[in-house]
Amino acid sequence: MSYQILTPQTLPEYLLSIPAIRDFFGDDAIEAEEIGDGNLNYVFVVRSAEHPQKSLIVKQAVPYLRCAGEGYALSRERMTFEIRALQGYTCHAPKVYHADEAMSLVAMEHLKDHAILRKGLMEGVRYPLFADQIGDFLAETLFKTSSLYLPSDEKRRLIDRFNANTELCRLTEDFVFTFPYMENETNQIEPQCRAEAEALFKDVEFKRKILGLKYLFMNRTDALLHGDLHTGSIMVNEHETFVIDPEFAFVGPFGFDIGALFANLGSAYISHFYRSGDEAYRAWLLETIRQVWERFEAKFLELWRQTPSSALLTPGYLDAEALEPFRRDFMVEILRQSAGFAGCKMARRVFGIAGVEEIRGLEDPAERKEAMMRALATGRALVMAHDSIDSIDRIVEIVEKA
Repeated sequence: MSYQILTPQTLPEYLLSIPAIRDFFGDDAIEAEEIGDGNLNYVFVVRSAEHPQKSLIVKQAVPYLRCAGEGYALSRERMTFEIRALQGYTCHAPKVYHADEAMSLVAMEHLKDHAILRKGLMEGVRYPLFADQIGDFLAETLFKTSSLYLPSDEKRRLIDRFNANTELCRLTEDFVFTFPYMENETNQIEPQCRAEAEALFKDVEFKRKILGLKYLFMNRTDALLHGDLHTGSIMVNEHETFVIDPEFAFVGPFGFDIGALFANLGSAYISHFYRSGDEAYRAWLLETIRQVWERFEAKFLELWRQTPSSALLTPGYLDAEALEPFRRDFMVEILRQSAGFAGCKMARRVFGIAGVEEIRGLEDPAERKEAMMRALATGRALVMAHDSIDSIDRIVEIVEKA
């Protein structure tokens, strides 16, 4: 079928032409409702008319930036990379029932018993299994798409499959590493923060550090990344964690997704000085940062020790004991990347186009400004210190104290 933009009226006919979807719904009639509130794509919930609890989520990309309208062209190829990422994930991702790259469309499991992690954290909900489950997702995905696991030819094919995602990578280069630290029309600077913004734009030492991290983002091809792993791209309940929306997926530096997650947990931590004043919940958020890293590191090393041959390592080159110092240094480098990228992600949310709801949504102007300045100070501290960090304790300390 050639590409066409589907609507709640035309989507059911398209879906019922697909055997896997007919098998899911049986003989039921189906109806579609558009529920998307994001910046990029249309999102539909498709339900059985007879049994409404039987439902799927369908996403379709359109050839423009949805939040800006048809005048802001954006290739719908982004859905190709989301489809490929979802199909490649081995854990903690929704089941894909149908994918059509030509239609820029994917139909997948409806996680109706789960909440967006950002919303839950704003409400002070604890998720006891989240740190371990997201740590496993990060380890499985990053290790098994790296040269520590794959043969060289497979790794190069992986890069070829994902690194044409140039438009969304460019958005990251602009809106994470560039525009928020200079005068730019896309920034959103409150009048009460103008002096602080101008000081940031003149902070040459900080901006030089950002350039180094931007270069790393643009040129490293360590592993397959989600590319936008914030707390709005994770769905959770007390028992399960699912990663969604990997339209920014590309092959990049190990620490980028980890850093993005640290940054969002850090923003949630800061917000609860004002949202709840709950010291115990803030402590839980800090401990979650620590637990995510510890689970990721343990799982990543376990997988590595179980892999005797890869593009990097030829059997017989080094014995297991001799490899351990190399592995330890390798994990420290990933941690340092993660700290630096976390700093970029926190700092860019303060004056850049895409703030985080938990901070920008604070109603009191004085509290909102204070929270923004805490986030900026934390982000700056992480960026400035990232290349000397040697433990997760140091990252937690910076988030706690900055």
